[in-house]
Amino acid sequence: MTPALTARGLHRRFGSLVVAHEIGFALPPGARHALIGPNGAGKTTLINLLTGALRPDAGEVFLGSEAITALAPDLRVKRGLARTFQINTLFPELDPLEAVTLAVCERLGVAGNWWRPVPAFRAAIDEAHAILGSLGLGAVCHRPTRALAYGQQRLLELALALATGPKVLLLDEPAAGVPRHEAGALFAAIEALSPDLAVLFIEHDMDIVFRFANRVLVMLGGRILVEGSPEEIAADPRVREVYLGGAQHADLRQAEVREATASDD
Repeated sequence: MTPALTARGLHRRFGSLVVAHEIGFALPPGARHALIGPNGAGKTTLINLLTGALRPDAGEVFLGSEAITALAPDLRVKRGLARTFQINTLFPELDPLEAVTLAVCERLGVAGNWWRPVPAFRAAIDEAHAILGSLGLGAVCHRPTRALAYGQQRLLELALALATGPKVLLLDEPAAGVPRHEAGALFAAIEALSPDLAVLFIEHDMDIVFRFANRVLVMLGGRILVEGSPEEIAADPRVREVYLGGAQHADLRQAEVREATASDD
């Protein structure tokens, strides 16, 4: 099966500082993979390389079987590669329905036809309603974005990404700044996304990683240190040393992984 997203030998440096060193991995269709590592490991840099916000000095990126390394970010979005950011990038004066409808219209190529009467955009409005409803935002779809709770704003950014019709979704710390009791609901919404959609998310909370990811990539110093199942990552001595904080902590995480896996079964 052709991977949904593939990185081959991605390399990037700023002067003498290497921020990405020969990074390679494959994201299968329908994957729920986590990208973890200490601050400065290169996680966001990798997302930027994949999405075209940053160009590699060497290496290639494939979306499905298509090489997209030379494509601009907006063209990658049109091909089916979407992302969210650590910090919200929203329109505070629009309500969620307006914002998501505009995103749907942009995907359909009719966003410039603002002069047409509202009924002309009924299909886009209905699709936006459906996306918002699937993320639990239906009740607040007419509330100004600036008035939403922060967790709802993070869900709205996810809704905007989904409105582009992605095949691959890259989430840069989607729960950043979200109260812990709301983060679980946010990731439950991510888990419930279409099984055809491949998701790679950056996350620092290991409870969330081990519960929602079916595979984990660990970065350190601009490299992929190790890749494996949550159980393998929790048991790996290199990860214990550089990220999870020692054997005792990792043993605890292994127990949490077993518990989470059992509860999912």
